[in-house]
Amino acid sequence: MTIHYPNGQQPVQHYNTHNELPTPHQSIYAKRGMSLEDEINHSNQYYLSRHIAVIHKKPTPVQLVKVDYPKRSAAVIREAYFRRPSTTDYNGVYRGYYIDFDAKETRNKRSFPLKNFHPHQIQHMRECVAQGGICFAFIKFTELDLLYLLPASNLFKYWDQQQNGGRKSILRADIANEGYQIHYQLNPRLPYLNAVDKIIAAKA
Repeated sequence: MTIHYPNGQQPVQHYNTHNELPTPHQSIYAKRGMSLEDEINHSNQYYLSRHIAVIHKKPTPVQLVKVDYPKRSAAVIREAYFRRPSTTDYNGVYRGYYIDFDAKETRNKRSFPLKNFHPHQIQHMRECVAQGGICFAFIKFTELDLLYLLPASNLFKYWDQQQNGGRKSILRADIANEGYQIHYQLNPRLPYLNAVDKIIAAKA
């Protein structure tokens, strides 16, 4: 089946809690090569299976273009388009807080281009933050295998500076200084809720 994704996104992979989570005897690096989306999905499945948080990738409405009916009782989708770009990638609930975030990757080593975000995504996060939600961006420097969680308030600062003639990117050094580095581990693969705990603590 052909599905046309906005911005080159790939289909969501679903994980079986018992079969996909690595055992304590597996190497931390056993699943290297996973995309950032795969890593987040895998971590979210761990959090869900342990009743820690309920966070999922957002579905996007699909416009069916071509459907075949090889059997009277079954239909096969051959081609489809997403009707519109989504706002951000993930949302859910953790510790009573609404969680909303986007995941971005770059091959750059020194900075993250702000063009990877769209105005409607920034506006969506602003509205969520205004309602007391916890919003942030996952930013992965793929060539360096470095991953950071950048709070939305810091992202807004650089976005607004760009709109006023400032840099069109965020230096990796600034992301490292103002965000939280996420280190790989066994389970969950990305323990990003530790950083979310710090964001919540800062709100108190």
